[in-house]
Amino acid sequence: MDAMYRLAEVNREIESRSSRLLELQEQDGSWRFCFENALMTDAYMIILLRTLGWEDEKLILRLVQRLLSKQETNGVWKAYPDEEKGNLTATAEAYTALLFSGYVSNEINRLKQAASFIRNQGGLKKVSLMTKVFFAFNGLYPWPKHTVDPARIFRIMEKANLNFYDISSYARAHFAPVLLGMSQKFQLRSGSTPCLKHLYTKMEDGLWEETQVTRRKASYSYQTAFLENYILKHIEADGTLLNYASTSFLMVYGLISIGYKKDSPIIKQAVHGLISLLCYNGQTFHIQNSPSTIWDTSLINYALLSSGVASTHPSLKRSLQFLLKNQHSSYGDWKYHNPDASPGGWGFSEGNTRHPDVDDTQAALRTINRYQRINKNLNHAYKRGRDWLLSMQNKDGGWGAFEKDTNKKWLRILPVENAEDALTDPSTADLTGRTLEFFGNYDGLLLPSPRIKAAVQWLKRNQENDGSWYGRWGISYIYGTWASVTGLMAAGFCKQDRTIQKAIGWLTEIQHSDGGWGESCRSDIEKKYISLSYSTITQTAWALDALITACPTPNSTIKRGIDYLLNRGNYNIQSLTYPTGAGLPGSFYIYYHSYNHVWPLLALCHYREKYREKP
Repeated sequence: MDAMYRLAEVNREIESRSSRLLELQEQDGSWRFCFENALMTDAYMIILLRTLGWEDEKLILRLVQRLLSKQETNGVWKAYPDEEKGNLTATAEAYTALLFSGYVSNEINRLKQAASFIRNQGGLKKVSLMTKVFFAFNGLYPWPKHTVDPARIFRIMEKANLNFYDISSYARAHFAPVLLGMSQKFQLRSGSTPCLKHLYTKMEDGLWEETQVTRRKASYSYQTAFLENYILKHIEADGTLLNYASTSFLMVYGLISIGYKKDSPIIKQAVHGLISLLCYNGQTFHIQNSPSTIWDTSLINYALLSSGVASTHPSLKRSLQFLLKNQHSSYGDWKYHNPDASPGGWGFSEGNTRHPDVDDTQAALRTINRYQRINKNLNHAYKRGRDWLLSMQNKDGGWGAFEKDTNKKWLRILPVENAEDALTDPSTADLTGRTLEFFGNYDGLLLPSPRIKAAVQWLKRNQENDGSWYGRWGISYIYGTWASVTGLMAAGFCKQDRTIQKAIGWLTEIQHSDGGWGESCRSDIEKKYISLSYSTITQTAWALDALITACPTPNSTIKRGIDYLLNRGNYNIQSLTYPTGAGLPGSFYIYYHSYNHVWPLLALCHYREKYREKP
């Protein structure tokens, strides 16, 4: 009877969580949770609206409220809750946006504290590259002294045997508009533009004079035309560039720099597209970098099916139709490194029609796989998605996010901030593990298949000495280890394998005294596991799910984890809202509002499924 540990309570919790998710579904079959990311998007939106003279005071006030709600009592802003001193870039962005808004004076004490922090941390010269670029577009930071002409950049790339499509898709989308503006040292000011001279340190005094640069009119070269054409071809129906806020902000400035008027249709459409990314997080309004609608809908449908909700349930049928409607049918940039494959993937959001990714595709396929077994009309959609996913496997055996074999090693060592994370799209443990888990548990593709064997070998090569794996798109080692363990077990590994044993030992060792697990965003920066002082719901569910997958009976570690999930008294605002998604180390972290619903439900479902029939 030991194996029946708290199953009655598990069943009640599964039913409660499933019912709540069904209540939250939208009429179109989707689930729309807020994708709450760094405050950068809110700050940039305020600055853009003021610079363009776009009158939307209600929106600006809402974004001002969010920035003020995130400010610490000592005046700084942080990239993640337990960041020790504060974050220079986040503080500079929020401070500047509040001044642009016109609703907050730099004379109030908390803004004086913020300004002092910025100077003490090295001034604007030390903020992130992205922020320097955006500030340069707004006349707040100097462009490089020497003109960076697109033609010269392309010549250098050609000599280095580097194609524009050899850098990652998200880097391309950011670089294209930046290169247009940088070539002309373009700056756009307005009556709302504040003076930031007081944020420069003595060492930077010369920089301030450089910002008073006269705009240089560059020739309209073939390379300029190429970059403009790239941007225009990648604008989505909502007016955004690849359905991302960060790229769309830069696009507006880049296009204006080459002659587009501030009130031209393409600029207006981009601003409307950015406004459409607004979400309410339960307390304040926030500009999402990209809505997570497809991702959330796929995961929730999969979780509800796992919980026992019938596939014939009207809510799940509507969800299926929503996913089918958003399967990609056109080619994207992925075709440059994968020319023989046909479209069939899914993107992160419904506004994304040309930038599918591996993770969203495997998530959507889990649902469609369940239905195509009983409805042969879905075979074609399933096969298209499966074939595209399989075709995206890298030569090294793993899977990356958006493209195939986009990982030239020397790009990682360029003197560019976050070069390894931004310029390349390598195989990662999280994506490789989850894709393996899909193929093994849902598609029946197992060892000794050469494809699966190659992925397994990649994971084995990339396991850390302590038994963990680093996960690129989440926080961080708990996340990567969960994906890797579940993937390897689905591929045909047994618990006795040394790779699995090391992972189980590591997860057991880092469990908190309350039965949960918690990992700091600092792990993502230091590239080593750093424990959080408290447990989080999502990370507990990940760790627990990995252990359930690998352990034939529920040991004491699993039982304590189950106790944590079932005891809602453990849940507090910190455990529920700590960011567990990662964009760029040290600056861009994500609190997925869907995760507290999805991952605990799945862990409990897997616990019940595995152990309820055991003697």
